Amino acid sequence: MMRRSARLGFVLRVFGLGVVACGVSSAEETPKGEVQKHVFEASTIFPGTTRDYWIYLPKQYDASKPAALFVCQDGVQYDAPAVFDELIARREVPVLIGVFVMHGRVKATSDGALDRFNRSYEYDGLGDAYARFLIEELLPEVEKQKTADGRPIRITRSPDERAIAGSSSGAVCAFTAAWERPDSFRRVFSGIGTYVGLRGGNVYPTLIRKYEPRPLRVFMEDGADDLNIYGGDWWMANQEMERALTFAGYEVAHAWGEGGHSSKHATEIFADAMRWLWKDWTVPIKPGPGAEKLREIVVPGEGWSVAAAGVNASSMTVDPAGDVYVSDAAASRIQKISADGRVESVSDRPDKVVDALLGRLTRHDGARFVPFPGPGETSTSGRQIEARSPTGAAVVSNTALPEAGSLVLSPDQSLMYIADAASRWVYSYQVQPDLSLQFGQKYHHLHVGDDARDAGTSGLAVDRDGRLYAATALGVQVCDQAGRVNVILPTPRGAATSLSFGGPNFDVLYVGTGTGVYKRKVKTRGANAFDPPRKPEAPRL
Repeated sequence: MMRRSARLGFVLRVFGLGVVACGVSSAEETPKGEVQKHVFEASTIFPGTTRDYWIYLPKQYDASKPAALFVCQDGVQYDAPAVFDELIARREVPVLIGVFVMHGRVKATSDGALDRFNRSYEYDGLGDAYARFLIEELLPEVEKQKTADGRPIRITRSPDERAIAGSSSGAVCAFTAAWERPDSFRRVFSGIGTYVGLRGGNVYPTLIRKYEPRPLRVFMEDGADDLNIYGGDWWMANQEMERALTFAGYEVAHAWGEGGHSSKHATEIFADAMRWLWKDWTVPIKPGPGAEKLREIVVPGEGWSVAAAGVNASSMTVDPAGDVYVSDAAASRIQKISADGRVESVSDRPDKVVDALLGRLTRHDGARFVPFPGPGETSTSGRQIEARSPTGAAVVSNTALPEAGSLVLSPDQSLMYIADAASRWVYSYQVQPDLSLQFGQKYHHLHVGDDARDAGTSGLAVDRDGRLYAATALGVQVCDQAGRVNVILPTPRGAATSLSFGGPNFDVLYVGTGTGVYKRKVKTRGANAFDPPRKPEAPRL
């Protein structure tokens, strides 16, 4: 760890950079860009808001090709236009357009009332709302403007050439925008970041360690005398963030100082931070390898690919040959995705396939577990599970879960896991010799999106080592045998709606989303109810 207080014009060492000079060229030597001020009042994502924003346009900007982008919250900070004048002139950063935007205000309706200030709401809040505001609303508005001499403003769509920055709440806002939309922003400058318990930013160090890494490069700055108040300890939180990013294999650098909650230190080291953030800017930023738990599951270089585009995959199951079947919730139209990649409609509807797509589970010995009421039906006492062996009478177990969804058996088939779609929990029940379910517990603790009441769990699978895979609004959450989320695999195009292991060796993970079915080869192998029981190793507690 380094602590320092440096000034532009001094020589300083930034972590991972070595020694670099930060002198500013004289006014005669450095071409000066222009800065325009505008007002934006047309947001539908943050309705009723008005905000000022500024556009920095360097002298070297060539309207014949899109420029790189730097977005900054809380308006013009860090003496950024002057710093960019110098760095662009030295070709140490690309020719970039700066967009410096204030938070929104909802203006009061009378002089005796106060404006509603949206800063914490927009900046500290998690989720993709602010990123969508930039991408869908503000940046298109910026591109409607022109330079002073009439040149059109054109901004690159390449995420590798788009940076976002801020201090305090503006820093967590910048990180959230890149975290949610790495397809639009991949370089982050974070000063005195508010990664504390104001509106959920304190969860990032945990999520970073579990999520499959995104292609981001992050520079962090903070001081030892930063805030320590009701929301948390800023100094410790920033170090937690840096350690989590390092743990997960991200490209991250930091500058720790002695100062308090101000932008003074960030301004002093800004030029060096920009040199590091934009180094080798023509080379795409790649995600790191991720944590050990992730590497136990994923195959390096094997990401998601399309298995069946435009297919409704509300439900999913697999047969003993490794062919995957998908359908709508009522199993009215079934399609098969063969192990060789062919997609075809199924006219001959095998009973076991239909049962599985409707949430009914058949064990290797022919025992069946059927949830009721069925799909679309309700009950005041919650969902129940009827179990029946091939020769025995029915045994009914009342789970009392109002939205008991997917069922899956552990690899040794001694436990049944049931997703409660109305909560964050997957329950664990012990299967008794008479097929009744006993000793139910809220066992698997899933992560929930910031704007959600539940995890949105809509499908379950297990692998032969005893891990549970849950299709959720955040993607595929992978739990160890002890019920703890170890890994989160984001899925393309939004929430995961269903999942299954498939392929001849059951080592291809299939996931349904709102736009179709995706697949990826994994190191693990699925365990299926139609397989003989397999006892995994005991969990590491």
